[in-house]
Amino acid sequence: MQLPVLPAKPARETDLDFPREWVEFADPADSEHWVRADLTWLCSRWACIFGRGCQGVIEGRADDGCCSHGAFFSDKADEKRVRRFAEQLSPAEWQYHGRAQTKGGKLDIVEKDNVGDDENRRRTRTVDGACIFLNRPGFKGGAGCALHAFALRTGRHPLETKPEVCWQLPVRRAQDWVDRPDGTRILVSTVSEFDRRGWGEGGHDLHWWCTSSPDAHTGGEPLYVTYAPELTELIGQKAYDELSRLCAERLERGLIAEHPATTAARRR
Repeated sequence: MQLPVLPAKPARETDLDFPREWVEFADPADSEHWVRADLTWLCSRWACIFGRGCQGVIEGRADDGCCSHGAFFSDKADEKRVRRFAEQLSPAEWQYHGRAQTKGGKLDIVEKDNVGDDENRRRTRTVDGACIFLNRPGFKGGAGCALHAFALRTGRHPLETKPEVCWQLPVRRAQDWVDRPDGTRILVSTVSEFDRRGWGEGGHDLHWWCTSSPDAHTGGEPLYVTYAPELTELIGQKAYDELSRLCAERLERGLIAEHPATTAARRR
């Protein structure tokens, strides 16, 4: 799909607080799993514009996109999976292949970064101001995430090769066990927008963030359609099928609380 050419001047980001429509439903595959989804976000026309209008999270580093700070691993399994795919990358595919090599043969791709009370938080190593997997403009193998490009070349979806946080963004899934008045207990998965607040206090200091920018709300299809693989991975196939049905029905009836960035993009 060819996205439209964006104006040279970035659009003003919309406010974070606005009316939203939500839907809640039981997972058809698991009676103890309940899904709570933000229809305003999932029915928006957000689309990634990396390399074609993305302003980057750090001023003056638009080519980094949201990769300037590296990617925090969700757990050891996440780190192990990424390392396995990184070992398959060649110097022609990965600009910093040589910088990641060690005498012991184990790739040097991880660094610790204390966040809050977690002294052992680990993320992808940063090199020259951004993630070690980010190929910079001018690299013969192509600019962008080396792991993402590897997935596309080998017939995989990028969610298989990239850190979890990378393929989930800008969708946010939070999970909580909830005790109901009748004594039953359910796991509630809340699927929503990963806006500036999703980054914590530092999110307000980002130079730019795409979910609030009309420039990034130019997709040809709603987010719940373009992010079908990611949403399916997060909540399961049958739950996604039901979510997709509900989103389509809501759009057909008319969304009351449309995402303001989508509205602004349509009016430009």
